[in-house]
Amino acid sequence: MGKFSGEEIVERLKSLAGWKLQGKSIRKEYELPSFVDAIRFVNKVADLAEEADHHPDILINYRRVILTLSTHSEDGITQKDFDLAKKIDQEGKLHG
Repeated sequence: MGKFSGEEIVERLKSLAGWKLQGKSIRKEYELPSFVDAIRFVNKVADLAEEADHHPDILINYRRVILTLSTHSEDGITQKDFDLAKKIDQEGKLHG
């Protein structure tokens, strides 16, 4: 699975609300109702990441969760990142 070109990334991001290109990764901020909701959401993201064997960088700041996805082995963004982003977004709708 190879990394996508800049044009391919921009095109694929159109189908992911709120995800933005940042260097060699894609990033999204989630605002949750409470700190406890943020932690529950992160725990679910961890489960999804383990299932996919693909792990995001996660920053928690009270009710805000920032997720950053990239494929380190490819030094860029691949289909794995977009697949996990879609699964995370589905979970975010349940927790947000």
